[in-house]
Amino acid sequence: MTPTTVLTIAGSDSGGGAGIQADLKVFAALGAYGTSVLTAVTAQNTRGVDAVLPLPPRTVTEQLDSVLGDFRVRAVKTGMLGTPAVADAVADAARAGRLPHLVVDPVLVATSGHRLGVVEAVERLLPYAEVATPNCAEAAALTGRPVTTVEEMVAAAEALVAGGPAHVVVTGGDVDAAGESVDVLAGGGTVTLLRAPRVRTRHSHGTGCSFSAAIAVRLAAGDAVPAAVGAAKEYVTRALTGARDWELGAGRGPLDHFGWS
Repeated sequence: MTPTTVLTIAGSDSGGGAGIQADLKVFAALGAYGTSVLTAVTAQNTRGVDAVLPLPPRTVTEQLDSVLGDFRVRAVKTGMLGTPAVADAVADAARAGRLPHLVVDPVLVATSGHRLGVVEAVERLLPYAEVATPNCAEAAALTGRPVTTVEEMVAAAEALVAGGPAHVVVTGGDVDAAGESVDVLAGGGTVTLLRAPRVRTRHSHGTGCSFSAAIAVRLAAGDAVPAAVGAAKEYVTRALTGARDWELGAGRGPLDHFGWS
């Protein structure tokens, strides 16, 4: 049997918890073959980001051409784009219909608080997204309004859908919702709240990357968006739970992508 091929377009995380490294782990854990296009190199660990080196747009395009010219990619996810010029290069490929089932994780700030992108870069790609997955801070930056409650998450998701993506999931990991983790899915004229028990752990680095990567795998397998998002939320909840008692790094540690615990 030939595995389904999925592509990640994102930055590198030298600590392995987020970015390209996390995406490839998720693809493998969920049975897909992972390919990658690097947009930036970062020096980071669980404590934070020490340096960022964006790659030239031409290098990004060359990687895209190499992968898409050889592999039958069934779904694509983007993470850290870094610069508007890199976003333009990726948007060109999306506009040409080369990035199927596109999932856009609008990475603007790392878990540690280090800024990794600009709003203008993300906005270039959103019109081509089948699913966009901003967290509350990213949704606030993209809409220009506060997103601190479930009600505000709903309003932000609806506003973003009106601006381009077919579906938007505003993830609520930072919103206190009576012991639950609540995400808001909007699209197709409906709004759905996805609930799961909140996992208390310092090992949450790369949660957004892993969530969007899992959505891409399920879309590649043929799931409709609501089913793909629901499966991705279940996967991330398990990965957070598995890493709860780990002692990897001194800061925000990675998830248990493979169910080792």
